[in-house]
Amino acid sequence: MKILIINPNSDLNMTKAIQETADAFVDTDLKVFCKPTHGAPNFIETYEDQVKAASGMMQLVRDNEDEFDGYIIACHCDPYLDVMKEITDKPVVGIGEASMKIASMLGHSFSVISMTEQSIPNKEALIRKYHLQDVLASVRAPEVEYKNLSDEEKYLETAKQAIKEDKAEVIVLGCAGMTGLDKRLEKKLGVPVLDGVVCALIILIGLVKYQVSTSKIRRYKSS
Repeated sequence: MKILIINPNSDLNMTKAIQETADAFVDTDLKVFCKPTHGAPNFIETYEDQVKAASGMMQLVRDNEDEFDGYIIACHCDPYLDVMKEITDKPVVGIGEASMKIASMLGHSFSVISMTEQSIPNKEALIRKYHLQDVLASVRAPEVEYKNLSDEEKYLETAKQAIKEDKAEVIVLGCAGMTGLDKRLEKKLGVPVLDGVVCALIILIGLVKYQVSTSKIRRYKSS
């Protein structure tokens, strides 16, 4: 089995971090490759950033159709996930959808920890798209008072607030750039903490083994 993880941005350091997470999770008989998106911004934060990444993401799918058994979109806002599902016959999984749907199975409610305040409405809209609003405790970003803390400490304190004030039972890391923090935070928080890259791998590996992919009879056209 060969899986391609598409990093919708062009950041090589983030691409490397995602690759390291994937390598640590998968078995030796499974090959996973993470590739950045040519021509995309260094970080996907706005809807304009998503548009700039679209062409390169589509090209990665089309150029690798014969080589890989499935694809993962490694950005928590799941940019152009519907397009990717439409242009390939292979299964495609977004880390946002995967992590939040798994979170809904692990507790009464979950909170998403986002990097910035600006991205919170995007997350809330995505949660409604996936019909998960009834099991959402909150979407939070680090507060200004945490500005002098390290990134990991910021997310830890934000997650503590979500658990205490919003009654979250599961924490979702809301950016591929947070990959690798899940188990360290989980140990300190005492609740499940989900890395979207790992969640997407769990689902995609199962879909490939089960030999099922996206239905093409109505919503998505056949390629």
